[in-house]
Amino acid sequence: MSDLQKTPFVRELASSDRKTRDKALESLTNFLRAKTDLSLLDLLKLWKGLFFCFYHSDRPLTQQALARALSYSLVPTLPRSTLHQFLRAFWITISRDFHSLDRLRLDKYLFLIRCYVGVGFEVFIKQNSETGKGKKGEKKRKREAEANQHGNKKKKSKRDSDAGKEQGNDDENGDENEEVESKYPGLTSYISILEEGPLYPFDFDPDQEPADDGAGGSVSIPHGPDGLRYHIMDIWIDELEKVFEFEEVEQPGEGDEATPQRKIKGDVPMDLLLRPIGTLRTKGLHKPVRTRATETLEDERLVEWGIKERKADKNEDEESEDEWGGFGDD
Repeated sequence: MSDLQKTPFVRELASSDRKTRDKALESLTNFLRAKTDLSLLDLLKLWKGLFFCFYHSDRPLTQQALARALSYSLVPTLPRSTLHQFLRAFWITISRDFHSLDRLRLDKYLFLIRCYVGVGFEVFIKQNSETGKGKKGEKKRKREAEANQHGNKKKKSKRDSDAGKEQGNDDENGDENEEVESKYPGLTSYISILEEGPLYPFDFDPDQEPADDGAGGSVSIPHGPDGLRYHIMDIWIDELEKVFEFEEVEQPGEGDEATPQRKIKGDVPMDLLLRPIGTLRTKGLHKPVRTRATETLEDERLVEWGIKERKADKNEDEESEDEWGGFGDD
């Protein structure tokens, strides 16, 4: 495994010839499918080779094709035992080597990062939705069975009843959180990787525990840098929009006209998806990071989708108060 970076299929991924590239990608995919016991250290060695393979790729079309191949073509085919570790190795590599990128090569890496943010949402939101629905239905049937079982018991005193109601509300909130985590366990873990690494609000935290590399050691994800945080926040809503399914609904507008509005189909855990950005807004070390996070959370599309409410414009309110009301009757 120590010489994996030097294997032919890693070098051939940077080829300008499409057939050579496709063959190398197929070899890499078959290798990752067969090796289900790869440790984080093994995957970091692999990503070191892939990083410099991408570094030396030339021509914009070749770079874009390679970025899509390493993300949208490769990641959805990975076994579940390797998927999160592979993504963790990617973010460790990007966060560690982002500073070394020169301006001539920066754009292609920004596109690769966009692809990985997007494929993460695609895998953990789209493909896990069916599994989540099955688990949600199972939990609902379980709660209904428990309710029917306790329905024939005698009534308790008023004080016990009130205490039971409060406990029931706490249990209901806990069930909602458990329901989200059970429906989207992969998404929860993936968001945690981003919060632990590039979207961590501080550049250094001595109390953070590094991840186990699977070989008796530990590897921590470098935090940031701010340039990487800015880019991820800039594309966050864009990539979410690509994986959501929408339906057109009409909202009452001015007069008799109805304003069309897009509403997200299904039950999407927006609180979970916006949690890293909210953390940066409140705990970000630098003011520009907090400002950029605020701008992301105030995106007009979140208002259009019904996630956020539109804030009143203070300037309009002040202008309306100062508006001339005409001549008085005196």
